[in-house]
Amino acid sequence: MTYSGEVRVGGPADVHELKDLMITKIAVGPMDNNAYLLRCRATDEQVLIDAAADAGTLLGTIGDDGITAVVTTHRHADHWQALAEVVAATGARTLAGRFDAEGIPVPTDVLVDDGDTVRVGRVELTARHLVGHTPGSIALVYDDPHGHPHVFTGDCLFPGGVGNTHDDPEAFARLIHDVETRIFAPLSDETWVYPGHGNDTTLGAERPHLAEWRARGW
Repeated sequence: MTYSGEVRVGGPADVHELKDLMITKIAVGPMDNNAYLLRCRATDEQVLIDAAADAGTLLGTIGDDGITAVVTTHRHADHWQALAEVVAATGARTLAGRFDAEGIPVPTDVLVDDGDTVRVGRVELTARHLVGHTPGSIALVYDDPHGHPHVFTGDCLFPGGVGNTHDDPEAFARLIHDVETRIFAPLSDETWVYPGHGNDTTLGAERPHLAEWRARGW
């Protein structure tokens, strides 16, 4: 089956099979959050990005192999509603951006800074700190040695724009600056984007609209 990245709450997961990494995307909760289960194909180690809601569904997706860690992309409650239950069931470590950890009620074991490495077995992802949607949002970049990059953007980048900055011009200016310099500038148009809600996109599909986003202010 060809991966589309189109999932809905109550529906099946969609699996993106890369040479070294399997990415399982599933939608959960009343705000249609995306959760991503990453599995190293060499070691079978698994890491979850955003235990957003519906712990039963997430644990069913994780399966008997468990997970070693849960990465929370940012402090907003819709991205950690199931975190306590998932951690209790799996014993996973918790990771979050240094400047958002205080806003997450489950203690964070590893504070993540810009440029830090997050490992899934033999696979390495690079954390990028993006300010504006929250003070400490992080994106995770997987630079696939066998293909194009993949980036998990939380609520900082979606098809059609950056994340909500609540009509705060300073927050918007910071977010679009960080997204441009830390995501668009170093990564190719082929980079696949996995957002915190909704369908996937690519940097190539969004790059032509950056000036338009800046002009409209959101």
